[in-house]
This record gives sequence, C-alpha cells and structure tokens, in this order.
Amino acid sequence: MAENKWVRYATGLTLLLFIGAMAVVNVLTPDQTFSEPENRVLERRPAFSVRSLLAGSFTTDYERYVSDQFAFRDVWIGLKTDADRALGKKESNGVYLGADGYLIQTFTTPPEIDVEARIEAIHSFHKATPELRKHIMLAPTAASLYRDKLPAFAPVGDERAVLDQSRHMLERLGPDIDFVDVYPVLYSKREEAIYYKTDHHWTARGAYYAYRELCGRMGIVPQDEAAYHIQEATDDFYGSLYSKSGYRHLQPDRIDLFMPKKGERVEVHYMEEGRITNSLYEMENLNKKDKYTVFMDGNHALVRITTGHADRKKLLVVKDSYANSLIPFLTEHFAETDVVDLRYYGGSLTELAQDRQYDDMLLLYNVHTFFEDRFIFNISE
Repeated sequence: MAENKWVRYATGLTLLLFIGAMAVVNVLTPDQTFSEPENRVLERRPAFSVRSLLAGSFTTDYERYVSDQFAFRDVWIGLKTDADRALGKKESNGVYLGADGYLIQTFTTPPEIDVEARIEAIHSFHKATPELRKHIMLAPTAASLYRDKLPAFAPVGDERAVLDQSRHMLERLGPDIDFVDVYPVLYSKREEAIYYKTDHHWTARGAYYAYRELCGRMGIVPQDEAAYHIQEATDDFYGSLYSKSGYRHLQPDRIDLFMPKKGERVEVHYMEEGRITNSLYEMENLNKKDKYTVFMDGNHALVRITTGHADRKKLLVVKDSYANSLIPFLTEHFAETDVVDLRYYGGSLTELAQDRQYDDMLLLYNVHTFFEDRFIFNISE
C-alpha cells in the first residue's frame, strides 16, 4: 500500500514538473511569425481590451495564438496522430487522411455575411481604381475536387456552392470585374497530377490548366504545353498538410517545373529585400523543408518582374501562395508584373495601382485562404 502511494506521488510530481517545464519553455521560446512547414502566417498575440473580452473574440483569438505558438508543436502533433491512426482515426488538426495517400484540408462554409464583406472589400478597391480591369480567380482545393477520396461522412463544406455564390456577387459589381471559374477545367483533369498529395497547393500542371483558362478570359493566346521542358525538380517533397496533420509514413510528392524552351529574359526584383535575380525559380530552396518555395522564392510583400517585351502591358497580381506556381506562365505576356502579398505588404494597394498605372489585375487565392485570411481586407486601403 505504501509502495503504491509513493508510485502515485512520484508520477504526479513528474507530471507536475513536466507541465511546469513546458510552461517555462513556452514563455522563453520567442513567437514565430511564419510556419515554414505549413507555409502560413501564425497567429500573433491578440491585443487585450474589455470590449474584445466581453464579445468573446479575445478568448477565441488567444486560443488560436497559444495553439500556433506552443513549443515543439510539430513533434507533439506527430506523436498524437500516430496514436490516433493506430486507432483508426482519419482526421488530425483539420486534415483528413484520404484514399490513395491524399491529405485533404477540411473546408468550413463561411457565413454569407463573411462572403459579402470580402466581396465588398474588392468592390471598394474597384471604385478607387475603376480603369483597372480585374480578374478574380478563387481556386478550388482538393476538398472539392477529390470528395470521393475523403473518409466516409467527413463533414466538409461545399466549396463549389461558395464559389458560385462569390461569382454571382462579383458579377453584380459590373463588367470590369471578371470571375475566372477554373473549377470545371480542373475537375475534368482531376485524374492527372494537378494537386499534391501532402501539400495544399496545386502542382505546376494544375496551375498550367488554370493559366490557360485565365488567358481565354484576358484575350491572351496561351503557350502550348509543347513550348515547355517539363523538368522533375524533386521527388522528395513533403508539404504543408504533412506537417500540419502530423501524419507520417506517406509517399512524398514530386515537383515538376515547366521550363520555357524559348528561354525568355526576365528580371525578378524583390523590392523590400533589394535583391534581383534572373529566374522565377529559386532552385536552392529544393534543399529546404518547404520545397514549394522553389516557385518565386515563396511569399514576399512586393515582387516586380520585368521582361524584354517593353511594348506589352503591365499586370498587378494580388495573391496567396497558389499564384506562385502560375505566375511563371503569365510573365512572358506582359512587360512588367507586380506581385503583391497583402499578408506582408504594408503600403496602400490603391496608391500603388494609381501610381503604377496597370492595365490588368489578377486576384488569385485558393478558396480556403480567401475566406480565412483577414489581410484580404487590406485591399481597399
């Protein structure tokens, strides 16, 4: 009896010391602003106010902050999902373990008021820049294109319905705002490798099909696939959903690059960093964890791409990381292409557009990020 008492005492003390040690580690570990494995901006410590506390938003935001900033987060997720998988569970941290090795991020249908708010932000920007032709592309994710690969009865929202709702709202804003619906062409190509299995992005092939659809709406003649050398960059890519979910023991993805046979001249100016390169691909990033950053060196506040076609038009791209693998197809059709990521850009997009006098604008997000990312509201500033 006494021995059992001491065992319980030692176990409790060990657990208490462990919890205390983790609390100290969490306090001493600096907050991270960006998760390279998940390729997303992490939650920041929310500002406290009595109003936000009473409204409940402070508690919700703080829970998300603690979840994102917890020390050794990736390790704990991996241990938990291994245990859950052994028990037959097929969901972890908002990611489903689907058929054929697909990891599929869940999608929650946004309330109508949230859809309206984002469309209104675009409308406000349009009223300030009415001369700028705008093309809006909200890319579907694997959650809608591969619903048959989801576990039975997985509660995933209807992306297609939200895309249709957004299109109808945008069409009411006038003829100079064009909704580019890439769902049909991507669905028709779903048997090809158009999305990664361990990452939330489309592949370069998926981006190529979206590029061709966009060209048709912009009045541009797209390049045929035969104009490119399709080059394997790596066959050892584990993407954001692999890291976010914690699922292990899966086959890695392959990253292909569509390299123009013609070899057009290009200069890529990373404006805030003051760096210039002559390639849209950062090949050294294939040695990093997030190999998807081979495209455009990942996400930056403002990138300016110039080509040798000075007589062509100027394009503004406002985007999330889905655009990074599509932009290389577009640049040769324009004299200059400015690429803005609102998550990092601190200036006024309206002033930039008025100063630079673009001819066309592409707003490209995947549908999940578009309705999750609060920085989209900065478009109207």
